[in-house]
Amino acid sequence: MTNNDYIIEIRNISKSFGDKVILDDVSINVKRGEFVTILGPSGCGKTTMLRLLAGFGQADKGEILINGVDITGTPPHQRPVNTVFQRYALFPHLDVYENIAFGLKLQKVPADEIDKRVMKVLKMVSMTDYEDRDVESLSGGQQQRVAIARAIANQPKVLLLDEPLAALDLKMRKDMQIELKEMHRKLGITFIYVTHDQEEALTLSDTIIVMNEGKIQQIGTPTDIYNEPQNSFVADFIGESNILNGRMVKDRLVEFVGHEFECVDEGFGEDVQVDVVVRPEDIYIMNKLEGAQFTAKVKSCTFKGVHYEMYVETENGFELMVQDYNAFEPDSEVGLLIRPADIQVMHKERICNTIEAEIVDANHVKFFEETFECLPHSGFEEGEKVKVEITFSKVDLIDHPEEGMLSGLVHFLLYKGDHYHLTILTDEGYHLWVDTNDIWDKGDLVGINIAPQDIKIIKSDE
Repeated sequence: MTNNDYIIEIRNISKSFGDKVILDDVSINVKRGEFVTILGPSGCGKTTMLRLLAGFGQADKGEILINGVDITGTPPHQRPVNTVFQRYALFPHLDVYENIAFGLKLQKVPADEIDKRVMKVLKMVSMTDYEDRDVESLSGGQQQRVAIARAIANQPKVLLLDEPLAALDLKMRKDMQIELKEMHRKLGITFIYVTHDQEEALTLSDTIIVMNEGKIQQIGTPTDIYNEPQNSFVADFIGESNILNGRMVKDRLVEFVGHEFECVDEGFGEDVQVDVVVRPEDIYIMNKLEGAQFTAKVKSCTFKGVHYEMYVETENGFELMVQDYNAFEPDSEVGLLIRPADIQVMHKERICNTIEAEIVDANHVKFFEETFECLPHSGFEEGEKVKVEITFSKVDLIDHPEEGMLSGLVHFLLYKGDHYHLTILTDEGYHLWVDTNDIWDKGDLVGINIAPQDIKIIKSDE
């Protein structure tokens, strides 16, 4: 079954290179005429997804439909799509006209039709009178326009754009964003755009698909993605955020940074651990302490062109980022206020490390392919499959990987106001989550130690 509203249906696509999973059971539906942006950090799978759509690779499983037709095994030149690459891929020995006309000549389109289409797209990309120019004499922005013109001259049903503005300087990138949005409006065709630039995604898109580690994290409008992030990765990746540990006291009441706040969220239950997101522009800062919900001291104040960015430390030791049109000097005491609608409560993805394991003997348990000493336990048999629970703060990281029971690298880090929450990728490819006050950087190599008393063994079905 297919849905006529969708021009593209990506169904359960998976792709691996060797042992590394690049796309993990990804499904996406794209409506006709939509501007859809696939957004995520380097290595998240977004470009691989685009290449599979274009036909420059084969998925390990799953299928891709365009206009209800399965094109999973169709070669690139027979697909109703065209791709605009980051590096333009223009032919240096051909002038602007010949570059744009190249694909049409391959399709044996009549010469008068080619001429009509080339002139039309040159006008569309504001390159009229440039048809005889050598492409190497053009600026980066002009070359990018020629690459886009070449793609749309073929009248594709879908235009795929792989970080097409990444090589341009900031001002040219901003100008091209406006032109791309206008082009999309005029053409009325479907755009699938890949970028790691959050601002670009928010500016251009009807729909944003946020990806990380081969999985879709959230699909929504730019407003939804920014204001209602579904997890801490999305909240951290899209714009600036204060992401904090919280506790849902009851419906419409949440506790974080040592205070209770009214909020608009319901259905989490009572006395439940949650994550709380507050955007820095949504924290009201004032000189007078009367009428504030809580107080803080300003640690730094930096002018950012439109607003001031301040870091403040609350009376109970939490650091928050605040953005405001007014400057508050360092060391000044300020009052802070957060309105209910500006507090976003999210389910915690996990509250501790829960790991599949196996009992070795009365004092040892095996997980992550290593044997760990644990406290004496009863009720478990040798070889029994169990789970171990390890609190985030009980994982000890050290500078020297060779001195740890395990070793790995810092894969992702999140500041939670009074500590860092790290994702560690072990050398064997396992994930471990750590709460620490120590400062680490993404990519740091670390040793990992876990004390016997911090390994809690539970039955595998609990």
